[in-house]
Amino acid sequence: MTGNTARRHNVKVLKSRKIAVVIPAYRVEGQIEAVLDQMPDCVDRVFVVDDASPDHLAERLSGRGERLTLIRHPKNRGVGGATATGIRAALDENCDIVVKCDGDGQMDPRHIPALIDPLLVGAADHAKGCRFHHFGELRRMPRRRLLGNIVLTFLTKMTSGYWNVVDPVNGFFATTSVVLRRMPLSRLSPRFFFETDFLIRLNIIEARVADVAFPARYGEEKSSLSVTRALFSFPPRLIAGLIRRVFWRYLFYDVSPVAVFSLVGICLCLFGLVFGAYHWINGALNERETGAGTVMLAVLPLILGFQLLLQAILLDIQNTPKHTSYTTDSATPPTDRLID
Repeated sequence: MTGNTARRHNVKVLKSRKIAVVIPAYRVEGQIEAVLDQMPDCVDRVFVVDDASPDHLAERLSGRGERLTLIRHPKNRGVGGATATGIRAALDENCDIVVKCDGDGQMDPRHIPALIDPLLVGAADHAKGCRFHHFGELRRMPRRRLLGNIVLTFLTKMTSGYWNVVDPVNGFFATTSVVLRRMPLSRLSPRFFFETDFLIRLNIIEARVADVAFPARYGEEKSSLSVTRALFSFPPRLIAGLIRRVFWRYLFYDVSPVAVFSLVGICLCLFGLVFGAYHWINGALNERETGAGTVMLAVLPLILGFQLLLQAILLDIQNTPKHTSYTTDSATPPTDRLID
């Protein structure tokens, strides 16, 4: 299919799809009007979720048109909780595609047609914005935030299983209603771990995720996520998410070498570490050398366990759900697996 033919096809499909945008709003009184002003005509419904914001957000949004619906939380539930509320409202109105866009102006709504394009042609089930393809704008990102994003991106790739997604922590995404109805929205992480938790659950049902490149915008807004909070709160959640994903996808639904290699590799590494540490400490306290046989008995399980873990990672990378070419008119839908 040529480029012009594909664009005509997408426009035709777009007219038959109901597109909704969900905007979790907290302390964005000064930016959200500009975001709404840039909302493209292809968007049928806009759900702004006032997450108990202490500013005058509701007054700002009065009289904004019929396609805007304001939902108010009496108590703050976090970005994940607000997004889940908006998604439920969109599904209740039978929207076909739901886009999540922040209200602070970092995400340009004018990119929504490009973001939903792979979903319209059936090439993917979930599309994420990618900031890292535009190096010029990337240099404008605050250095502290850039460093944190690089570290968090790698950890999120490993935890979610989407090794091919360049910017997995990006909060600008679009998802088909078919996939969203399989998601346990009430169990999603309510706050800043929301995007990662969402990806983990997408991987369990083998949903295909596509990157859509466009620049991010960084103005005077301040991130509510502190580096210190992320440093201490994210690692336990990442480990728990990785375990949950491996269990559901590689052990519960289908016993896979990924789960077997991971379990055996972890056991061997733990045995080698504990056994070696015990004998090293015992030898140091009693001022005697540890025998070569004891050293080998500690080192060999470590080496073998490490090799098994590497093999598990390699297989996991190969099993990443891949989206198809955007030139196709249809694609195989994701599995009907349901997760709790």
